[in-house]
Amino acid sequence: MKIGIIGLPQVGKKTIFKLLTGTDLSQTDAEKLKAPLRGIVTVKDPRFDNIVSIYSPEKKTPAHIEVILMPKLDKDYIRSGHLFEHLKDADAMCHIVRAFIDEAIYHIDGSVDAARDIDSINTELILADLIFVEKRLERLDTESKKHDRVQEIEKTVLLKLKGQLEKELPLRFLELTDEERRIISSYPFLTIKPLLILLNVSENDINKMVLSEDLIKAYRSQNIYFMQISAKIEDELAGLDSDDERASFLKELGIDEPAINKLTRLLYEALGLISFFTTANKEVRAWTIKRDSTAPQAAGLIHSDMERGFIRAEVVKYDDLIKLGNENKVKEAGKLMVRGKDYLVCDGDILHIRFNV
Repeated sequence: MKIGIIGLPQVGKKTIFKLLTGTDLSQTDAEKLKAPLRGIVTVKDPRFDNIVSIYSPEKKTPAHIEVILMPKLDKDYIRSGHLFEHLKDADAMCHIVRAFIDEAIYHIDGSVDAARDIDSINTELILADLIFVEKRLERLDTESKKHDRVQEIEKTVLLKLKGQLEKELPLRFLELTDEERRIISSYPFLTIKPLLILLNVSENDINKMVLSEDLIKAYRSQNIYFMQISAKIEDELAGLDSDDERASFLKELGIDEPAINKLTRLLYEALGLISFFTTANKEVRAWTIKRDSTAPQAAGLIHSDMERGFIRAEVVKYDDLIKLGNENKVKEAGKLMVRGKDYLVCDGDILHIRFNV
């Protein structure tokens, strides 16, 4: 899974990238950032830690996300087409928006207005997609051959997208058939990707809703996810030496866990992903899969032979494991489930795949 991080200058992108990946950018590096910077994020899932504590494996492998930090975002950069190129393999976008006031840090538009910045960037992304569609339609008109059914179908789909974009609406909640999605699957549309708005607030606003409920509902109606974070507090938290210090700091602020941990889980939700776990070969491992995937599809993620020779899945529910304490007690209680090819994997399942090739 790959997430593109975008945002205007001076909004906290580099700090959040550092918090997610552990990669610290010096001021010199930041100024020279002309191309995307990639990093790996370990997904913070308390369930994984709990399963590890029960099985005490020799090896533990949590899930990971790749994040792509974009160069500074402005109209020229978006309209140049480089953003298409840089985000073509991203599964979703995380737009970091400044909502903190600090006179020592300039804002590109002269003042802090989160709603304005969100709307401005959304408009630019829609315009970029519209320009792409119009250019593709022009090319089809130039290259089209008589009675070319494939080109006619593509043109029909592009006109449908054009109508949506001309209404200043993103593509992500336009209803498309499987065939229509297949036709445009190779095109790097920006507004078709899931979008998370990450509002970087001041330390005094971490327990307040900076944007109005009406605005948040408006963004949700566009299939935009939303959360708040104080990059400054998260940075201070990450710099503490011990778990006890971090726990005390969080308690003092009235926070249950670092927001950076919640961010990775919200990205899963935005992408329609779930986690399942395996405990074979003295290793506890977290796997990422699309919601409503079947047991054979989960098996194929582990190894293609497992999907090809799938017989059954032995399923331990996470809640049963935690409640009863270990897998043997789950079996003794008759809670171990045996499921076949039609079983849809649930978030948190611990799977043992039986197969034969």
